Amino acid sequence: AFVLVALIWEGSKAIFEIPDYKLPHLAQIAEAFVRPTPKGPVWLVLLQDAAYTAFEALVGFTLGSVTGFAIAVLFQRYLPLRRGFLPYVIASQTVPIIAIAPMIVVGMGRLGAPPWLSKSIIAAYLTFFPVVINVLRGLESVDRDALLLMRSYAATDNQIFRLLRLPASVPYLFTALKISATASIIGAIIGELPVGSTRGIGVQIVVGSQYNTFNPGFLWATIIMAALLGMAAYALVALAEKRIVKWKREE
Repeated sequence: AFVLVALIWEGSKAIFEIPDYKLPHLAQIAEAFVRPTPKGPVWLVLLQDAAYTAFEALVGFTLGSVTGFAIAVLFQRYLPLRRGFLPYVIASQTVPIIAIAPMIVVGMGRLGAPPWLSKSIIAAYLTFFPVVINVLRGLESVDRDALLLMRSYAATDNQIFRLLRLPASVPYLFTALKISATASIIGAIIGELPVGSTRGIGVQIVVGSQYNTFNPGFLWATIIMAALLGMAAYALVALAEKRIVKWKREE
């Protein structure tokens, strides 16, 4: 796969005569990774910033997932609550996060919060919605015959939730978590883009874009590092799903 991508990359650059500042050679990107800096080679600097972004994303992922799960449970248990607030939950996702991210960063800064917290809140904002929708669907996906059987045994709502609805929602939950894992990385990076941020892979992307004409390989190195971070987040959730979920529906 890598060889095919490399051939397409270099072939496109040669055929269409794309300048380096738009699409550098792969060798330039590789050279950018190993270029020395006062803090060490570029790959090490990017790895440290990626770790900081991963921390922000992890906090946001946890906060958003827990919040989303709790909202889904409340919506399933209380129909009036769902009818009243689900439209607002959906509407919240129509607001461009790039528009409100600077306000969150500035607002949290004025409150004296640690710099990473605003990024984690942005990550949580992108994380909670898939969890709400998927878990709610999972909680309501129980087999009708099984539900009627438990009601015939005079099972309480709490027993039905614990023994029937909750297990049924687990595959849906992990589907949401895989989406949210990458979304949390995106949210953390978006939070690092506003002026004033000093750490994180998003900051390095901004630096790379500013000097792209003179050092095109560095920008692509930061993009690759961000992509690897997102892939790692997805892979970790997929691994947890494989360990925890004993059965999955055929895709």
